[in-house]
Amino acid sequence: MTSRMRWARSIRVRWFSLLLSGGMLGALAEPGRAAATPERLLREGIRAAREGRWADAVRNLQPVRSRLPELRDYAGYWLAWAEFQRGNYAAASEALEEVWRSRIPSPLAGKAALLKAQTHLKLQDPRAARQALQQHWSDLPQPEGEAMLAAALEAAGDLPAAAAAWQRVYYGYPASAEAAAARQALDRLRQALGERYPPPMPEQMIERAEFWMRVRQYRRARAEYEELTRMLGGRQREIARVRVGAALFRDYETAAAWDYLRSFDVADPEADAERLYYLVECARRLKRDADMRALLGRLAQLYPRSIWRLRALISAANRYLLENQHEQYLPLFRACAEDFREQPESCYCHWKVVWRLYQERQAGAATALREHLMRYSSCEHSPAALYFLGRLEEINGRTGQARAWYEAIVERYPGYYYAAAADRRLRTPEISSVAPAAEIRLFLGSLAWPAAPAADGFKPGESMRVRLRRARLLSAAGLPEAVDEELKFSARVDGQPYLAALEWAELMRGVEPVHRVLRTVKELAPGYLSIRLEAAPKRFWEILFPLPHRGLIETHARRNRLDPYLIAGLIRQESEFNPGAVSPARAYGLMQILPSQGRILARRLGLSGYRSSRLFQPDYNIRLGTYFLRSLIDKYDGRTEVALAAYNAGPSRVENWLTWGEFQEAAEFIETIPFTETRGYVQAVLRNAEIYRQIYGRAPPAVSPTKPKTEKTPEKTKSAPSVRRTR
Repeated sequence: MTSRMRWARSIRVRWFSLLLSGGMLGALAEPGRAAATPERLLREGIRAAREGRWADAVRNLQPVRSRLPELRDYAGYWLAWAEFQRGNYAAASEALEEVWRSRIPSPLAGKAALLKAQTHLKLQDPRAARQALQQHWSDLPQPEGEAMLAAALEAAGDLPAAAAAWQRVYYGYPASAEAAAARQALDRLRQALGERYPPPMPEQMIERAEFWMRVRQYRRARAEYEELTRMLGGRQREIARVRVGAALFRDYETAAAWDYLRSFDVADPEADAERLYYLVECARRLKRDADMRALLGRLAQLYPRSIWRLRALISAANRYLLENQHEQYLPLFRACAEDFREQPESCYCHWKVVWRLYQERQAGAATALREHLMRYSSCEHSPAALYFLGRLEEINGRTGQARAWYEAIVERYPGYYYAAAADRRLRTPEISSVAPAAEIRLFLGSLAWPAAPAADGFKPGESMRVRLRRARLLSAAGLPEAVDEELKFSARVDGQPYLAALEWAELMRGVEPVHRVLRTVKELAPGYLSIRLEAAPKRFWEILFPLPHRGLIETHARRNRLDPYLIAGLIRQESEFNPGAVSPARAYGLMQILPSQGRILARRLGLSGYRSSRLFQPDYNIRLGTYFLRSLIDKYDGRTEVALAAYNAGPSRVENWLTWGEFQEAAEFIETIPFTETRGYVQAVLRNAEIYRQIYGRAPPAVSPTKPKTEKTPEKTKSAPSVRRTR
């Protein structure tokens, strides 16, 4: 090798080494970084902060604050996070101020306040940490806020107040990660304070045990209640003692709960009323009807206005309702409706009485329906009351009055099952040709209807325009998690939840699967069924009523002579179009088919190689599900509403319900279904199907000219698989 060649190689090696050392590489990188878009710098800075590359995060995020002022709060928060991790606490505190300089409220305000408090603690200033938390208390996520306040109080030397804060964490948020830290802190503070340690309030201790009851960890709840019976005294001890029995009952140790709750008396009236309630529940489950009635009598005598008597009345009434023993359940529902008028449950009880009057076509049915509207105009049964008032008027030839009742449903409850039923009545020549009765409209105008949610116009106001601009910049920066946070926050605070939900869905398209988009938009836009179809963009409804797998749905619907929109409506209700859905009852896939049921259906269809895992395949699942639904419809002489009830609750129950009356129309059978879940399910599927028709147009022909030779035609004489399907 010549000396010139060695010199050239040496120069190249030294130049490359300089690049690696960061000198020339940094110099060369700076122009590229300066030329990068602020959105890219933000993305790279946040990514670096999340990955623990603090210096890279700081370098990328510092210029974003001035170059992208719309998102200065995001740049400031993540810059502060990186500086905090590097130990630059003063710089972190300064960067956090960008969060509160945002033009509109920032979704990062709560997290920023927590980080601000941490920086003050690192700077040995617990007083400032406490002030930062208190200044932004309503924004703080919990229990993180309480835990940080406890740490600040402890650092400031206010140990009793710190103990009280840690107690709020430990007893109020038992399942949180902070609860474990709270327990350690409380042990430490108990030793440090000695006699000055503030004992927790008995209500807090009971609240913690009750949390485990709510999340169905009954054995854990029972253990905590048993411990409380040894720790507490007076009324709280008696409540804890009763709830040991409640936990046994909830855990289906009914006989043990019955024996235990009968083994002692309590002095506190409310605790005793609760004990009697759980004895009623035990007697109901054990089918000890005489004991149940005796206990109800004792509750009426001793605690006539107790909420526990109300719950016992409803439980016992439902026991007889499920067996159609109206002579037994009607007095109980009447007592509930009359003695507890101020309680929300009174509406349900009153409706059961009214509905029985209608079923029997008693002379007072119309008066009772009107009374229900006057007493409970905000109740969930109002659409049904309006509809059946219309039907009574129509039967009696009072078509103008009927039209007024039907129009009230369509106006006030446009997305509900009864609105579609009323609309069909309004289209009949007898109803459409007459004017609505003025006296009915006057009566309806006198009622205190619940305020209908505004459709918010889908035109952004000033703050919403800023919010949408921010969300789109975050999307352009490739930060879907930030888009999610921004628009969910917007739905809560900006006053235009429907617009926020629509924008969220559009920006998250391709990021989240259809079923998650559907579920999230339903959560962000509550009350959407109360707005008229024309009040929102078509795209809004397409998101709420999506139609993935449309080709498969239409193919299998035609094969089984079904309306494809009925299938779409069923899938939306069953799984929200999640092909991997698994119900608590272990039903699988889009149409929620039990593995045992799927095996029967596959055999009838002549399909070999059945495996439960195939139910997660959309084509296979829809093929079996549509065949099953067709078999049910044929079994029940084309009565779709009956078939849907059987699909949800099982054919054996439905065959029993069909004996409960001579139903003149589908709505009467549906309203008579005693299971709230099944009744709501049937109404929802039929409602969904109607909305699908309105959004996507009338369905293509459902009847196929020929049936596939490889499949056995569902026969009316062959029973459908009799299985219970609950979700």
